[in-house]
Amino acid sequence: MTVHRVPDDAAGERFDVIAAALTGWSRARVAQAIDEGSVTLDGQLARRSMKVAAGQSVEVRAVEKAPAARPAPPAPDELYRDEHLLVVDKPVGLVVHPGVGHSDDTLVDALRAAGVPLASAGGAGREGIVHRLDRDTSGAMLVASSNEAHAALVAAIGERRVERRYLALVVGEPRDHRGRIEGPIGRHSVDRTRYAVRADGKPAVTRYCVIATASVDADGNDMPVSLLALQLETGRTHQIRVHMSAMGHPVVADPLYGDVRSRSVGSRLQMPRCALHAWQLAFDHPIVGARISVTAPIPDDLGSSISRAGLELPATPAR
Repeated sequence: MTVHRVPDDAAGERFDVIAAALTGWSRARVAQAIDEGSVTLDGQLARRSMKVAAGQSVEVRAVEKAPAARPAPPAPDELYRDEHLLVVDKPVGLVVHPGVGHSDDTLVDALRAAGVPLASAGGAGREGIVHRLDRDTSGAMLVASSNEAHAALVAAIGERRVERRYLALVVGEPRDHRGRIEGPIGRHSVDRTRYAVRADGKPAVTRYCVIATASVDADGNDMPVSLLALQLETGRTHQIRVHMSAMGHPVVADPLYGDVRSRSVGSRLQMPRCALHAWQLAFDHPIVGARISVTAPIPDDLGSSISRAGLELPATPAR
């Protein structure tokens, strides 16, 4: 029997949806397994539509995952690697771990197929995963190869000892060119696929610095666009996107949290996806203690959009 725990950010989701995400199975296969009683919630039979709570156990008594129907994606470039961990440069469009519609075409599949050792502590389908990036966010991402490294890195992120810097193109020009956004984040009250700043959410803090601002002709109107360096103090789902939207400066071309301005500017700059990139990671090696700092190259789509806006990338990180 395999036991998965419902993560905090999945509270309130349907049992069958979460079971599919945790096992990497198709929704149809999960539905059949739930009906047969081979996938249970806290050891009890449950309806597919039952809403789950954080920490509940999804227990699987079925056979192991069927062979992948598709070949694994190519392994991403490595920015750093040793026997304990690696930092990959996740490309746009690659899902990190199994979820709805993505059971065998994930980053985990790509690394496993390339023979990269992955810590089992991440759980089935999430082996080695310490933190995640959205499907359409590119850049540097930590992966653990040993359980010892996994535990230490998860703790380091929780204690805010891993520096995670991002680059983003946003609509408008923040009044303060350097600041700290504090806004608790929770599930949107109506659209459960989204998150929002809300009083009953979990604490979330983002620091930002305006690198440069330019004016873009978007649908006949001059629209300010700013290039920001951002640093996470916490790591809530969609944190930067939610915070920038709440601030009135949504990320350019963000399909979920953007507005008519971000769509218009995204079209003008030919930005095909949310203009967000995990730029740099810095952390103390969890085993040997050495300071590790890596920078993920700016992908072509974001680099081209920055150039079209008349902006230039900084030579060194903004702090």
